[in-house]
Parts: sequence; C-alpha cells; structure tokens
Amino acid sequence: MNKQGEMEISTFAGGCFWCTEAVFLELKGVESVVSGYTGGKTANPTYKEICNGDTGHAEAIQISFNPNEISFGELLEIFFATHDPTTLNRQGNDVGMQYRSEIFYHNEDQKEISESYIELLTQENTFGKPIVTRISPATLFYPAEDYHQNYYNQHQEQGYCSYIITPKIEKLKKVYKDKLKK
Repeated sequence: MNKQGEMEISTFAGGCFWCTEAVFLELKGVESVVSGYTGGKTANPTYKEICNGDTGHAEAIQISFNPNEISFGELLEIFFATHDPTTLNRQGNDVGMQYRSEIFYHNEDQKEISESYIELLTQENTFGKPIVTRISPATLFYPAEDYHQNYYNQHQEQGYCSYIITPKIEKLKKVYKDKLKK
C-alpha cells in the first residue's frame, strides 16, 4: 500500500463493463473491481435505464488498487491497450453514450497522468485516429446489479464472453504476463 497504507481508486469507462472488469480482475495489485454506472444525471440508475441511453451514465468499473504493486499509470496503459479509444460512444457492436471511453479521475495526479498519456499516444499516433477518450472528475458511482459483477468469470461459455472478452484476456496474458496475478 502507499505510505499512508491506503488503497487507491480509479474509475474507467471503456465500453461494456463486463469486458473491462474481466481485464482488471486479472492484475496484481488490484484488490477489487466493481461494475457500475457513473457520469450521468439519474440517481440510482438501473441497467434498463442505462440501456435506453437517456441517463447520461457510462458503463464503468471502479478499481481499488494497491499503488505499491501497480500504479495508476500502469492501469491507464492497460485500459488503452484493451479497448478502442477512437470510437465515439461505441465499442465494437455496442453503440450508445453508455459505451463511451472516459477516465473519471479521483485526484489531480490522475488527471495529469491521464492528460499526459493521451498526449503521448496522440503524438505517437498509436491508434492512427484521434483519441476521443474524455477525462472528467469522478462523480457518484452506482454499482450495477449483482448479476453484472464478475460476469465474465461466471459466463465464459456465453457467446459474447467467448467472442468478445476472451480475446482481450488472451492479449492481456500475452502482453502483460508480468502484471498478472498468479
């Protein structure tokens, strides 16, 4: 843990929260990942309301992590490596504002690291297209319904999971094997 012995929190929206949750649950230093909704105007939204697209919320994950084992910058690198930050309000076949790419920062360090990292990716033309990921202050985070939590690990055989999420996990295991839990 950090000098104060505290875990830190990061919040990312990168499309379907089943996908992002599955990736970050694999990482050393990540204590927990909660799928939920943030960045909108509706209090206590439901999945059905989110899917209608009129709450303003994004499907997001909130990560509790030990900064002495994995840094915010490392989490950010993996976030950008495992979703498409160049598509506005969409990830693959998932379309709508709820599937946007957004970083919800919890302190000024997270904001500055996020801005610098996006600037670097832009300068290097990493994605060949402009990055549309938003950087916003963290707002209220509403955990999603229980059946959304740890979804991939409970439903790996389901079509969406095997075709969409499993390749992300395989990429993670290949490219970031040194960052994975044993």
